Amino acid sequence: MIIKANVIPVDPNSLSVALGIVPGCGRGILARRKIAQGETIERAPVIVIPENQWSDVENSILCEYAFDWGEHDEQAAIALGYVSIYNHSYTPNAMLEQLPDELMMEIVALKDIEADEEITINYNGDPENRDPLWFTAASLRRPSKRKR
Repeated sequence: MIIKANVIPVDPNSLSVALGIVPGCGRGILARRKIAQGETIERAPVIVIPENQWSDVENSILCEYAFDWGEHDEQAAIALGYVSIYNHSYTPNAMLEQLPDELMMEIVALKDIEADEEITINYNGDPENRDPLWFTAASLRRPSKRKR
């Protein structure tokens, strides 16, 4: 019997971005090519964590990578792909968009991004929001209420 290997299509996310090391930040996401303002950089599925299971995640490393999810942020979500690796900036060049009906998140360019430039998002959600975040406050522990 001849078994044909499944051909895995090229991941379109990997054509636009790459995981890199950003001085002073650790891992980060870099543009592999010029990305135009308004362009979708990455589209990734999410795994939703129901509110009643949050306590199981809260004391794990996954807490640091969880996003608020749901109409009233009553749930959390872990994004697959690179979404959880983008670094924070109060002057981001991209933004995160949640697509709850599709169980997806997208990273969209807020302005033109040059090849090899780091792609950043504002963890507060709104690119204009300057509220302090858990890692900029006195406590380095993330609060129970997820802020991303």
